[in-house]
Amino acid sequence: MSAQWKPIPVIDLFAGPGGLGEGFSTILDENGKPVFKVVMSVEMERTAHATLRLRSFARSIMKNGLLPDEYIAYISSPTKENMQTLRDVYPDEWKAADIEAVQGKLVVDDDTYVTMAQQRLEKHYAEYDVKDFVLIGGPPCQAYSLAGRARRTHQKDDLERDEKQTLYKCYLRFIEKLRPAAFAMENVKGLLSARNYGQGVFGHIREDMQDKKYTLHSLVTNEPGNPHDYIVHADEYGIPQARHRVILLGTRNDIEHPVPKILRKREKVTVGQVLGNMPALRSGFSARAHADMDWADYISTAAERLLRTPEGSVLSAELGDIVAARRLPQSQSGAHVRENEPGNPLFAWYRCHLGKNRILPEDTSRNHMSSDLDRYLFCAAFAKHNGYCAKLYNFPKALLPNHRNVQGVLEGKEIVFPDRFHVQLANHPSTTVTSHIAKDGHYFIHPDPRQCRSLTVREAARLQTFPDDYFFEGNRTDQYRQVGNAVPPLLAQQIAVIIADWMDRPARAFLR
Repeated sequence: MSAQWKPIPVIDLFAGPGGLGEGFSTILDENGKPVFKVVMSVEMERTAHATLRLRSFARSIMKNGLLPDEYIAYISSPTKENMQTLRDVYPDEWKAADIEAVQGKLVVDDDTYVTMAQQRLEKHYAEYDVKDFVLIGGPPCQAYSLAGRARRTHQKDDLERDEKQTLYKCYLRFIEKLRPAAFAMENVKGLLSARNYGQGVFGHIREDMQDKKYTLHSLVTNEPGNPHDYIVHADEYGIPQARHRVILLGTRNDIEHPVPKILRKREKVTVGQVLGNMPALRSGFSARAHADMDWADYISTAAERLLRTPEGSVLSAELGDIVAARRLPQSQSGAHVRENEPGNPLFAWYRCHLGKNRILPEDTSRNHMSSDLDRYLFCAAFAKHNGYCAKLYNFPKALLPNHRNVQGVLEGKEIVFPDRFHVQLANHPSTTVTSHIAKDGHYFIHPDPRQCRSLTVREAARLQTFPDDYFFEGNRTDQYRQVGNAVPPLLAQQIAVIIADWMDRPARAFLR
């Protein structure tokens, strides 16, 4: 082992499927060696933990950055037999991944995992002769979510009685007992306006960190003047998604290093750039009554009906090929990508571990109710024609959903959530990919009217900047939820570079 290669250990709490850890694991030093090494990640949810463990395993079996055939076989066909073959070929690496990724629930006033982390760190310090580590993660954010709080306004169990808000104390306990050199903590914007027993939560956090002898830094400005200066707009840093999150960078006061640098602005990346060259897929029917119906015939007829409405009559350019059933996709699954995707600045990132292999796992479209297919068709055509998304006020009356909220549209009144059907515009970064995508695809409609569907797991993962070989375990609902709850790895990588630089470990990353 090179004496210069001394990876900095990382502890990842509330890790989800591992977006933050992936970003930290991918930056390299001047010798092409990883700067950071995750020695322990903790996640409670079963399928997210399975994903976390698999990714740890995948990183350990790469050779020259490429994944072996056995792993490719598994993510192409995730059977028990293929998994067993994979584990049999790499038993030691699987055992190590099973140790690194811990399935467990962090509980206030329970130091079980603090002690475990201390033991992992001591072992790493002894092996590599390093003395400091980095803590990353984000306590579950539903308690601070503005949307979540709005849904609870009629309930007695408000923010102050929500168990999830106390999990921040678990994160704080690791800081207090283990004293990381630096930490990165991610949360939703609602954290800044949340109040706990009459006091601002963000103010509590800042005071806590000052008491523990840490300084909070903004990643977007050298002189933060208010709490909103800690919000990172991911779309300003090369992420194809308008994901706006609070990310707090903390450094220990006794370490005499310059103030950490801030993120460097980058050109915006759009939905069309990262999804536009992926395989064109059709949707399917969720109702058994349509099991024998030809999808192309249905979509063609739906386009004809739409053109006969006043609202749809202006969309002939967008619907003409669909009416004629020309160039409509035939499959619900995209098994392979092209050898290149012109105009996609992240293509090399998505495919970097797959070499010449063209597989594209977890790219299968959902089935939808026929009534929703009509709405998706209209919304995608409207957005393509106008450059913005339709609201329910713009819908043909026949396409309005049967919902009590919609009555106001018919009466010409303002309503709540008039944009409940939303297209991800091709010429812009996407809206925030959230866990709600697991429930339905109404807010994640594909921009191509010909495809008439919501986004696949793989498309959502690309918007979150997960590489195409990053495999999400569980059923499709589990997979969507994991993707929506994650931190974009390519944003995490940029944060990791800042921390590495602050720790005098210059690093290189994908985005230069």
